[in-house]
Amino acid sequence: MDDCIFCKIANGDIPTDFIYSDENVVAFRDLNPQAPVHVLVIPKKHYKSGIEVDNPSVWSDLMSSAVKVARELGLEKDGYRMVINTGEQGGQTVPHLHLHLLAGRNLGWPPG
Repeated sequence: MDDCIFCKIANGDIPTDFIYSDENVVAFRDLNPQAPVHVLVIPKKHYKSGIEVDNPSVWSDLMSSAVKVARELGLEKDGYRMVINTGEQGGQTVPHLHLHLLAGRNLGWPPG
């Protein structure tokens, strides 16, 4: 999508230091971090939200990439949280499927 900021990032139209990149997924640090470690993991292909995904390989790619990033950053020692927000009431602010990888502090429950 031409007006999607995450598509522009994934396509390289907006310069970004990727923490991780493969043929289907990219990961980069959130510009407005909600924890000491806050990484966004996104599919390169545009999906407005997870509700549009009908191919299980998209979920597999997204989750396995997030775990790879967590390992590369050494987050497994103290733990981390993966969050996918869907829709306005679910807290989604960018209409492109993305996973938040959060760590570096005690993440209380319930969220929100």
